[in-house]
Amino acid sequence: MSHKGPARVAYATGMIGLAMVGLVFGDVAQVRQSVPDWVPGRQALTYAVAVLLLACGGGVLSRRTDVLAARGLLCCWTLLVIAVELPVVVAHPLNEIAWQGLAHLTLLLAAAWMLATADERAVRVARRLVGLALIPIGLAHFVYLELTAPLVPAWLPGHTFWAYFTGAAQLAAACGLLLGIRARLAAALEAVLLAMFTFLVWPPLLLAAPAKAGLWSEFAISWAMCAATWVVAGSLATCRLRSPMQA
Repeated sequence: MSHKGPARVAYATGMIGLAMVGLVFGDVAQVRQSVPDWVPGRQALTYAVAVLLLACGGGVLSRRTDVLAARGLLCCWTLLVIAVELPVVVAHPLNEIAWQGLAHLTLLLAAAWMLATADERAVRVARRLVGLALIPIGLAHFVYLELTAPLVPAWLPGHTFWAYFTGAAQLAAACGLLLGIRARLAAALEAVLLAMFTFLVWPPLLLAAPAKAGLWSEFAISWAMCAATWVVAGSLATCRLRSPMQA
């Protein structure tokens, strides 16, 4: 767990941030928007998820409860992926936004899994999940160029170029993780990319419209995903260090 220390703390703050957005604005990682209107207790589900994330996020911060809390997060994200996001993809398989929602939660699920176990086989499976999740996240930069390019900071020239470049970088990271080629480096660079996106894009927009719930949700999920890829990089480093000893 020592190799995962800073990443574990970052992931915990990501969970707490998502929880706070859910409690204040009534949605967590846009889960409520994915639940059909006819499902009873949609709002109650959102608040329940927020409370669970807050409790488990705090638990991850403590070394006495970090593994148990990570398992709680693993169960939470797994249930949301299977019961909430996967049906949306099945119903709208050609809708890239549906795949994005699934990918975001899958990334958070994989990181929780890596924090919850030291088993190398499980870490390899989680690594591939992250690689799969990065595919629709990267493709979104191409499919929704008209939405992605304007998010590039105004002071940075070549908005279209950066939208394409970051999308291609995420697809390259996906290949590295799926094929096991420089997988740790791929995860680390993806974490850096998401960190830059998180702190260059969303704070200026939040300052301009601080009461807009959607911006806070995007900022929170962006930071949580950044922390999740950091966890992935740390977990892969731990596996690499252990491999020679097990050989």
